[in-house]
Amino acid sequence: MTHRIGLCGSHRTGKTTLAEAISRQTGIPLIKTSTSAVFEQHGLHPAQALDFKTRLWIQHCVIEAAVPIWQQAEKGIFITDRTPIDFMAYTLADIQGATEVDSGELETYLARCFEVTNQFFTKLVILQPAIKLVYEPGKAALNKAYMEHLNMLIFGISHDERLKCSTLVIKRHITHLDQRIETVLNGLERYRCSKK
Repeated sequence: MTHRIGLCGSHRTGKTTLAEAISRQTGIPLIKTSTSAVFEQHGLHPAQALDFKTRLWIQHCVIEAAVPIWQQAEKGIFITDRTPIDFMAYTLADIQGATEVDSGELETYLARCFEVTNQFFTKLVILQPAIKLVYEPGKAALNKAYMEHLNMLIFGISHDERLKCSTLVIKRHITHLDQRIETVLNGLERYRCSKK
């Protein structure tokens, strides 16, 4: 059974730390993506306010930059610290009541994200806002309410019928790294057994 694991969640939830730890412990190759680098390449910053047309454009750039990285191990085993589920949540979080949105363009983007997720991932792991927040340059804003907003969007997206891979949620009280690793590995074992 091959596992292509994507860790989902808002920024500052410990996705990269957990992905690195699981990779070290299991030997599953870690494939890292960098949303910040894509923003920087285009003269933008993840924490800056964007009009929705610009937001949708940069999010297209983000997913298309990630696809070749995930293709490197498409048929093999890997773990990664970002997924199209996250990309969708950040895009949808920018929509307010008065936001002008081209519905067709948005639907095209969402469909692309689901297509890529189903193509590259067998298991998604959702990390909720729970760990202590630490500021790091180049990262999105440390706004707890915004992170909760993203978390709820990720929960909703993970239950969309267009998503074909299974999902594991790490409960909020599980904040210690060793417990998080154990939760993921137990979830993978249950998934493997259910596929026999």
